[in-house]
Amino acid sequence: MGVGILEAGSETPDWSIRPASRRRNKLRSLDSEHVKSFKPYPVASLAQSSASSATDKPAKGVNELLANLRHASISGSSSSPRPLPTAAPSVPPAIRQILQLPESPVLLPRRPVRQRFDGHGRRLPAGPAPPHSWVSRRPGDAIVEGQSSRSSRLSCSGSARTILPGAYVPAPGSLIDVVLRRLAFDWELHRVYNQYYLYFLPSHLKPALIRYVGVAAQQGVSLADLRAILLPSDDVYDEDELGDESVSNAQVTYLDLSGSIGRTLRLKDVSDLLFPSNQSPSSEVLQDSWDAADMVPNPPRILLPNLTHLSLALEPIGPHDASWKQLLALSTKLSTVTHLSLAFWPDPCLTPRARFSSVTSPQGQNISYGGTNYYSHSIDHDWSEALLVLRMLSKNLYKLEFLDLTGCAPWFKALKLVDGHDFVDWVGSWGKMTLLRLYTGWTPGEDALPSDRIAYREAVEMAGSIEKHIIAKRAGKGRFITVERNTMET
Repeated sequence: MGVGILEAGSETPDWSIRPASRRRNKLRSLDSEHVKSFKPYPVASLAQSSASSATDKPAKGVNELLANLRHASISGSSSSPRPLPTAAPSVPPAIRQILQLPESPVLLPRRPVRQRFDGHGRRLPAGPAPPHSWVSRRPGDAIVEGQSSRSSRLSCSGSARTILPGAYVPAPGSLIDVVLRRLAFDWELHRVYNQYYLYFLPSHLKPALIRYVGVAAQQGVSLADLRAILLPSDDVYDEDELGDESVSNAQVTYLDLSGSIGRTLRLKDVSDLLFPSNQSPSSEVLQDSWDAADMVPNPPRILLPNLTHLSLALEPIGPHDASWKQLLALSTKLSTVTHLSLAFWPDPCLTPRARFSSVTSPQGQNISYGGTNYYSHSIDHDWSEALLVLRMLSKNLYKLEFLDLTGCAPWFKALKLVDGHDFVDWVGSWGKMTLLRLYTGWTPGEDALPSDRIAYREAVEMAGSIEKHIIAKRAGKGRFITVERNTMET
C-alpha cells in the first residue's frame, strides 16, 4: 500500500526499490547542480568574447598609435579636421616587396619654429618676447646707465680720452662692463660685504674696477679700497691659501686713480702704499765676534713692481687738492712708468696755498710769499717756478713715452718756454716720448661768450705751436712725436 502511493502520487524516487549505486550517482548530480548555482558568471570575459566575435577588427599597434598622435599634434592648430594617414607596421623593404604591401605614407613636415631677431640682425633667445615694462626705460631707472653726473662720465668723450693707450678697458656694453659698472654704483655695499673676496679678482680686472669706482662711485676710491683690492687680509686667510702675493701683483701693470686724487686720495698715501718703507727694529744684541758679518736688511717691498701705466687725472669740475710737491716725491720711485696722465692738473707750483699770500719787506714792499702769485702768468709772465717743476719731473720720469695733459690749457705755454737753465728737455729727458695729448678738455657751446671762444682758439693754437717746437728741437734726430689736440671748426 505504501509502495503504491509513492508510485502513483509522488515523484520521489523509491529508495527502497532502486539499488545503492544508482542512489549515490543521483545524489552526486544533485550536489553538483546545487554548487554551480552559487558560482558567479564571468561577465567581462563573456563581454569580450561577444565583442570579439561581433567585430573582427585587429587591435591597433604601437606604430599606428604613435603615428596618429603625431598627426594629431601637427594638425591640431587647423580648424577643419582632416583624415590622418594610417602608418603601416614597419616592415623591411625585401619582405614588403615579397608580400606586395603598400608603402607607408610620408609624414608631413613639422611647422618651422619662428625665430626672432633684433634690429641689428642678431638672433634673440628662445621664448616669448619680454614685456614692454621690462625693456622700457623710465626716468627713475637710469641708475644703471648713469643716475648722477658722475656716473654719466663713464661713457662721455672726455672720460674716454683720459684712458691710457695700451691699458685694458672693457668694451662698452659688454658683460664685464655692465658688471663692473654695477659694482661701482653699489660700491658702498660691496666694500663692506665683499671686502675679503676683492683680492681674488683676476689681475686684469683689478685696474678696471679701480677706475670704475673712482669715476662712478659716490665717494670715489679710497686708500682702504686699494688695500682691499691689491692686498690680502692677513687675519682671514693663511699663506697657503693666498699663494705668492708678489706673483699676483706682478701681473698688474696699470693703475688708474682718475677722479680720486685730491678728493679721497693723497699722493703721499699712494706712495706709502706702493712703496712701503721697510722699518725693521734695530737689534741691540751684541755680536759674538767683530769679524761676524752684519745683518743686511731686506730691500723694501714694492707692491706693483711692473707698474707701467699710471693715471692721476683729476675731476674736470669740482674742488681738488693736487700737490706737485708730493708728485715730485713720488716720481723719484716711478722708474718703470712709461705712460702717465696728469689731466686737469693745475699750474705747476710747489706752494699753491701761498699764491694769495704776501709778506712785507723792511722797506715796506709787499713780496709774494710763494714762487707764483695770482698774476705771475697773466700779467708778469713769470713762469720760472713752473719751468723748475717740469724740469725736475722730466728728469725723474725719463722713461715716459706718453703724457696726457688734457685740460691743462692754462699752462700749455710752459712746455716750450726757456728760463735760463729751466726748461722741458724734449731731446734728453723726454726724448723717448712719442705721444703727447694736449686736448683742451672743454668745447665752447653755441651760446658761449666771445672771451671763451678766444680762449679756446688760443689753447688749440698753442698746442699746435708746441708740436712744432718739439719737432724743431729734435731736428729729425730723435723719435717722431705725435701731438693729439683739438681742431678748429671752420
